[in-house]
Amino acid sequence: MIGTLAVQNYRSLRHLVVGLGRLTVVTGANGTGKSSLYRALRLLADSARNGAVAALAREGGLASTLWAGPETGARESRPQGTVRLNPVSLRLGFAGGLAAGPAAGDEFGYAIDFGLPTPSKSAFGLDPLIKREAIWSGPFLRPAGLLADRANGALRLRDGRGWLAVPGVLASYDSMLSEYSDPQRAPEILQVRERIRSWRFYDHLRTDSDAPVRQAQVGTRTPVLGPDGADLAAALQTIREIGDEDALDAAVDSAFPGSTLAIESEAGRFVLGLRQPGLLRAFGASELSDGTVKYLMWVAALLTPRPPALLVLNEPEASLHPDLLRPLTDLIVAGSARAQVVVISHSRALVSALEASEAEVTRIELIKEFGETRVDGQGRLDEPPWHWPDR
Repeated sequence: MIGTLAVQNYRSLRHLVVGLGRLTVVTGANGTGKSSLYRALRLLADSARNGAVAALAREGGLASTLWAGPETGARESRPQGTVRLNPVSLRLGFAGGLAAGPAAGDEFGYAIDFGLPTPSKSAFGLDPLIKREAIWSGPFLRPAGLLADRANGALRLRDGRGWLAVPGVLASYDSMLSEYSDPQRAPEILQVRERIRSWRFYDHLRTDSDAPVRQAQVGTRTPVLGPDGADLAAALQTIREIGDEDALDAAVDSAFPGSTLAIESEAGRFVLGLRQPGLLRAFGASELSDGTVKYLMWVAALLTPRPPALLVLNEPEASLHPDLLRPLTDLIVAGSARAQVVVISHSRALVSALEASEAEVTRIELIKEFGETRVDGQGRLDEPPWHWPDR
């Protein structure tokens, strides 16, 4: 489980170090940085797939994503000019327990540091450089706990009390998580990579009239709902056959009393339907409201038979009728028993319902001061311990 998330110089997140729990709710007014925190988590996930550099380039490179305020802080009495005094650095990292089951005592942390590209004639001028990467054991970085260390293109691995230099040079755009895989020399790299690759993010679940979920879809066993929700019918049927069917039926009945799922399969194509009391036929996906379809998507995501290490939901209350917030709360709480869950929401009703549930909820309230995102009520001394790897 991730215990600490740290971000430095990403958009409005000039300096953010927060503790995460089994179920964490990130809230705050519009424009306080909730979306930036969500994107930072996605960038960390992209690092394990060698996609972080490309993701930053799509956002316009470091010039567009870097903290735009002064390095010394906007509240300093002697404001800084427009010229940066320190090396440009965008840093992302986390620490805490990543392993599960018998290895639950193993804790690993990871950090990555992006810098500006060297001026050249290359057409890939938006690609930032990976300056440092580190994997360590423990809740924060200590020299004694460092296990894998990448400085520019050079990678070294802990070898007893010394270090083993890995032959070759990593490209400036390649993460060690995706480019180095030796289970004998560096099992920690493989463990961190596979755990991060299991993270799931849901924020583009389509429910419009032309959404694929409203059409018949070719279906196979689907233990993981796709990012756009198009395979919803197959995902729900998979839960019915190999997952928690009782929890599935209870989640549907809680939201739509007396209703049951009606999933039809013909020639390998699946169609979603909902049978409601008093009606002679089931309503097909094309007839269901956006809120009904969205809720069923959250059912499939949170009751997945293949839980991830981390499940991040961005504004799950969107399109839902207020009456569905209570069933959604119960779903999220049930999902947090299967996986670590982060909910990003501006709905006070949903946040209050989660805090009133039996689950232990970690609440992060974001505010913005002088353009910088901060955690309401958290000072530097209240932050979890954290150290960045030096360049």
